Amino acid sequence: MRVLHINKSDVTGGAAVAASRIVNALRTMEVDTSMLVAEKKSTNNWVTSVAESRRGKARLLYNFLYEVAGFIPHEKGRATRFAFSTSRKGFDLSKHHLVKESDIIHLHWFNQGFLSLRGLEKLLLLGKPVVWTLHDMWSFTGGCHYAGSCVGFQIKCGNCPVIRDASAGDLSFIQHNRKREVYQNGKLSLVACSSWLASEAKRATLTENTDITSIPNPIDTDFFKPVPREAARLGLGLPSDKKIILFGAANVTDPRKGMVHLLKAMEKLSERGKSNQIELVMFGKASDQLVAKLPFRVHLMNYITDPNVLVSLYSAADVFVLPSLEDNLPNTVMESLACGTPIVAFRIGGVPEMVTHGINGFLSAPGDATGLADSIDTLLFKCDEQMFRSKAREKVLQHFTPEIVSRKYMALYESLLR
Repeated sequence: MRVLHINKSDVTGGAAVAASRIVNALRTMEVDTSMLVAEKKSTNNWVTSVAESRRGKARLLYNFLYEVAGFIPHEKGRATRFAFSTSRKGFDLSKHHLVKESDIIHLHWFNQGFLSLRGLEKLLLLGKPVVWTLHDMWSFTGGCHYAGSCVGFQIKCGNCPVIRDASAGDLSFIQHNRKREVYQNGKLSLVACSSWLASEAKRATLTENTDITSIPNPIDTDFFKPVPREAARLGLGLPSDKKIILFGAANVTDPRKGMVHLLKAMEKLSERGKSNQIELVMFGKASDQLVAKLPFRVHLMNYITDPNVLVSLYSAADVFVLPSLEDNLPNTVMESLACGTPIVAFRIGGVPEMVTHGINGFLSAPGDATGLADSIDTLLFKCDEQMFRSKAREKVLQHFTPEIVSRKYMALYESLLR
C-alpha cells in the first residue's frame, strides 16, 4: 500500500506541520508513505518538491501572484486577503510519477498556487481513492477558509461576507458551483481533524453526501514532553520568579487569532495589580507597535524554526493562552499540553476536544476578554498547578499519540482499498 500525501509545504503553516506529523506517524507503523509539496523546507528524504528547479519556483511564484491579483478586486482589505482562496492556478500533479505509483492520494492544504480546482479534478479522474484531511473549512465553502457566523455554505454560498462585491451570484457562488462539478468526478473521503469540523462539513451542501470521519492530528510525545522549568527559563533568559504567559501563532496579527481580545484581557489583569507578577512571551510574526500596547513586559521571540526551542518555551510557561475566535485543532494547544502546560482559551472550534474546562485548562465564551482574564488569573494564582500540568499531558497521551492516530488512518486506507 503506497500512500502519497499532498500539501503546499512540509514545514510552513499549521497544516504543513500537521500533515508532516501524520506522515511521520504512518512511517513509524511501516506504511509506505511519502509527501509531495511545492515548498520543501525540511531535509526529510520522503518529501519531494514539484518546484525545486528555478523554473518550478518561478512558476509557483507566478501562480501565487496570479491568485492574489485575481482576488484583490474582491477583497475588503489586506487583512482578509488570505481569508479566501480561488485556486485558479496550480501544478498538474496527475502526471507526477509519485501520483502514478500511489495506491491512495491523501490531500491536505494546497491553496496559493500549488493545486487548482482543475488540478484536483484531474486527480479525481485517475480513479484512485482520494482522502482529504481538512485543516479548515475551505473544501466545503465557496472560498473562505473559516465561515465565522455565515451559514451560506449550508445552502449554495453567495452574498459572501468576506468579499467586497458580495451578491447572490458573486465569486463565492461561482466557486461553490465549480467545486460541486469537480467533486462529481471521483469519490472523496473526508477526514476532519476535529469533531467540530466534521459536523460543519456534514451540514454543507457540497459534502453532505460524502464520507466524513474525524481523526485528530498526532504529536510526537517523546519529543514534545516537559523539561525542568528552571532549566528551560534559564536557557531562554526568562525570569524564574515571574508567572509566564505564553502566546504564539504564525501571524499573531491575523484578526482570527484574537490578539485584540488578549490585549483587553492583559489590561484587565494589569488593573488587578498583577503587573509586577506576570510577564508575557510571544512567538510568531508581530510588530513592535503591538508589543508596546501590552501592559506587561514582553519577550518577543519572533518566528521559531527550532522545535527544541518550542519545547523549552512551553515548559517554561505557566499557561498558554489561545484567544482565537476561529480555529480547528491548533498545533500550539496540542504542543503545550504535551509539554504539561495548561491552556486558557475561548470555547471555539476543536479546542474543547483538547481542553477540558477545569481539568487541564479553562474555556470562556468567544470574545469574552473578561472571562479570559478571569481564567488566566485563576490558573496562575488559585489552582493546584501540578494537577493541571499532569492532566494536560495525560490528555495528549490518551488521545493524540502517533500510534493512536496512525492506526485510525490505516483502518481508513484498508477500507478504501477493499
